[in-house]
Amino acid sequence: MPGSDVTAEGAARAERPRVAITYCTQCNWLLRSAWMAQELLSTFRDDLGEVALVPASGGAFRIEMNGHVVWERVRDGGFPDVKALKQRVRDRLDPGRDLGHIDRP
Repeated sequence: MPGSDVTAEGAARAERPRVAITYCTQCNWLLRSAWMAQELLSTFRDDLGEVALVPASGGAFRIEMNGHVVWERVRDGGFPDVKALKQRVRDRLDPGRDLGHIDRP
């Protein structure tokens, strides 16, 4: 049946974690957020169900995975570099996973 593959894929995707990147539209942080989403999708392509960009205001910048705050701009002191972001997502997703050159000093 033609629709069954789509349904099975959708069900499998729903079981994988959702990452939400909330960014301030007033601060023009869309491109930064989209770049981080791209980096996460490239590294964790088969392990994430979704990476969503969530527009906000008031200087908001927060990255959550299934409701758990992975990074928050004020709390964590600015924006994450891609290495720190991938390591934090990996630590929630699969702590034993080797990220290759990212994990090297």
